[in-house]
Amino acid sequence: MSQAVPLAEKDGLPVAPVARKPGAVRHAAGPALTLGALGVVYGDIGTSPLYAFKEAVKAGISGGAPVAAAATGAVSLILWSLILIVSLKYAVLILRADNRGEGGIVAMLALLGARHAKAGTWQALLLVVGLIGAALLYGDGAITPAISVLSAIEGLKVDAPVLTPFVVPLTILILIGLFLVQRKGVTVIGRVFGPVMLVWFTVLVLLAVPAIWQVPQILAAANPWRAVDFLFHAGWHVSFLMLGAAFLAVTGGEAMYADLGHFGAPAIRTAWFGLVLPALLIHYCGQGALLIAEPDAIENPFYRLAPDWAHYPLVALATMATVIASQAVISGVYSLTQQAIQLGFMPTMRVVHTDRDERGQIYVPAVNWLLALATLVAVVVFGSSDALAGAYGIAVSALMGITTLLAALIALRWGYSLAAVLAVNGFFLAIDLVFLAANSTKLLEGGWFPLVLAFTVAFLMLTWMKGNRVLEAVREPLRQKESAFLARLASHPPVTLPGTAAFLSAASEGIPMALGRLVERSRCLHERILLITVIYEEEPIVPATQRAQVTLVASGIRKAISQYTPGMERVVLHYGFMQTASIPEGLQCAVASGLLPAEFIEDITYFVGHEAIIPSPTNPGMYSWREGLYAFMKRNAERTGAHFGLPTRQVVEVGTEIEI
Repeated sequence: MSQAVPLAEKDGLPVAPVARKPGAVRHAAGPALTLGALGVVYGDIGTSPLYAFKEAVKAGISGGAPVAAAATGAVSLILWSLILIVSLKYAVLILRADNRGEGGIVAMLALLGARHAKAGTWQALLLVVGLIGAALLYGDGAITPAISVLSAIEGLKVDAPVLTPFVVPLTILILIGLFLVQRKGVTVIGRVFGPVMLVWFTVLVLLAVPAIWQVPQILAAANPWRAVDFLFHAGWHVSFLMLGAAFLAVTGGEAMYADLGHFGAPAIRTAWFGLVLPALLIHYCGQGALLIAEPDAIENPFYRLAPDWAHYPLVALATMATVIASQAVISGVYSLTQQAIQLGFMPTMRVVHTDRDERGQIYVPAVNWLLALATLVAVVVFGSSDALAGAYGIAVSALMGITTLLAALIALRWGYSLAAVLAVNGFFLAIDLVFLAANSTKLLEGGWFPLVLAFTVAFLMLTWMKGNRVLEAVREPLRQKESAFLARLASHPPVTLPGTAAFLSAASEGIPMALGRLVERSRCLHERILLITVIYEEEPIVPATQRAQVTLVASGIRKAISQYTPGMERVVLHYGFMQTASIPEGLQCAVASGLLPAEFIEDITYFVGHEAIIPSPTNPGMYSWREGLYAFMKRNAERTGAHFGLPTRQVVEVGTEIEI
């Protein structure tokens, strides 16, 4: 039987955790994947024309500039932001930083091995920065549905101002319905995402072309100097306001990297360069051309591009597109939560798989309703897309800066030269910092809202990680060593019970506390013992053939306790951070691999430790109030048996009180 060692040291050879290994997931840019990417990846950035250009021009004219000049400057600024940030940085650069085909901030932390950083090291600081970046997605997840749906419904005011009081209530009803449907799964709805967004981007082009035809001078905005010149003459205050507003046009670009594992880089790039980018460039030029011809259209240039007869159908289409954008963000938050749980950044929560055939289709009830509460609060507190624009952007700009920094560190670990990394990533980081500084002017206008959400989530993550380390430090001396346990069995033979007992352990060595307490208090032991540890690797997927490693607990164990049990085996089950761990499935893999006899798992009882955490002011682990917070999180986390898919009728919990 093979020795239980981390996958990073398999076969005695060190394996760099960031190396591109053969067998990584690779996707071809087929029509189905490209269409799927169109619906899921680009829903957020695709609906930005509803509010981004309008806010940028309003910021530009706040210093007294003519609407036409501000419109041209805003179009130029948005076009080049899309080219530099989304096209070059994300589509060309960041998509290369994949963890065996998976992307996202958590995948970056896994690539850098930050999960095991020791306190006080630069890796620990990197972990804090990365967790803040992950938490910023929660702030973004609360704002995106609010501003997207609200901006779509506001189209009703163009033809019927009398409906203005109904905009917020109607938005709330749509969002409540969206969050209610999550528990049913969105597989069927998801099939129409791509076609609807295909229609949406086509409509964006059709709306813009007539306006550009009438005012072709807007095409001068393709010259980046028009943006630079306007910002230079507008003054720093107006320039910062305009930069912060224009940044709204690129929010959603980070979804390219977050959804990398679902569609692959080829499909994501094909959809972006083949349709999304051209459609957005044309459409923003169309809105700019409209404002040059009709400056009074600034209140809602998106809907004013359409003929009167098309306003209500366009409101319906925009609502569908913003619901799709919101759904993509919500699903992304679920996936991020699952990854954070697997890597030990969050407490275990109930994760429901809503589709048997699609592993990415999940629903996290606790996160769903907390996110719903935050989104509805944002709608009620801010009340309009104009007001929400002040809250939007600051979290995403900070996340983009963190992503660029982590990508630079990954590039260095992959062997790229320091000079090249400083030149390329330094250039993009400078752009990120400029936009972050510009968005920081929104702090008092609402930018505090997503930041409060993000820092709350980040603090809870760090408290959970710190608490687990403190708890493990307390557990370690309480665990019996294998030799001491075996010696006790030999000197005090226990009563033998039929069947197999499986004891779950957080550590891959030592005797689980539940086993030690059972033998101590009941003086009995099953005839077959399995000591099971689940390890989440810093890679997205671990194949079933590499799932289980089985070894004897210690040399000579069969001889030492042969009169009581035929054997005591340690089973280490390996899962990727994108997978859901199931101990019964892992044991079946062990049987299929010939590592365990089938009879070992036919009559099995699972013993799970249940720890009651008692905060103690005498222990130096954390402040007492923070220990109390950790104890609360521990009490409300999902039960271990349920988290690992254990059959309820076969689980026995063994309680222990532990002071930390």
